[in-house]
Amino acid sequence: MSALKWQGWLVGLVTVAGLLVFAPLGLYVWASGEPPREVVEDVRARVTGCRIDPASRRVAAMVEATGQGSYVVTVEFRDREHAEPGTRVAQALVKIPGMAPGTPERAEAVGPVWPAATVPWCGVAGVVAMEQLEP
Repeated sequence: MSALKWQGWLVGLVTVAGLLVFAPLGLYVWASGEPPREVVEDVRARVTGCRIDPASRRVAAMVEATGQGSYVVTVEFRDREHAEPGTRVAQALVKIPGMAPGTPERAEAVGPVWPAATVPWCGVAGVVAMEQLEP
C-alpha cells in the first residue's frame, strides 16, 4: 500500500473515533439542559423590603405574593438594579405554600453576607409552581 492510501485510512479512523467519543458527549450536554417550565401568570410576587441584618450582616428581602397555590420565588441580591451582562448574582429561594386567592402571603428571603458601605438591591427573578419542581 502506498503512503497516501495509509493517510486516507488514518484520517477516516480518526474521524470515526472522534465521532464515537464526542457524539455521546454532545448528546449528553444537549439533553442535560434545564427542562422548560411554564410561565406562571396566576401569581404575583414582589419584594416589599430589602435590608441588612445588623447582627449577621446578611441581606434580607421581604417577599409578598398573591395568587392561588404553592410556589417557589427566586429572589436576587445585587449591588445595583441593573446587573452587567455575564455578572453572577446571589439568589435565594422562598417557598410560599398554599396561598388562598386574594390573600397576600409574606415570607423572608435571606441572602449572603453583604459588604459594608454597599446598598443592596433585592428583586424577584422568577416564580415557579411547586408542581413543576422535581421531587
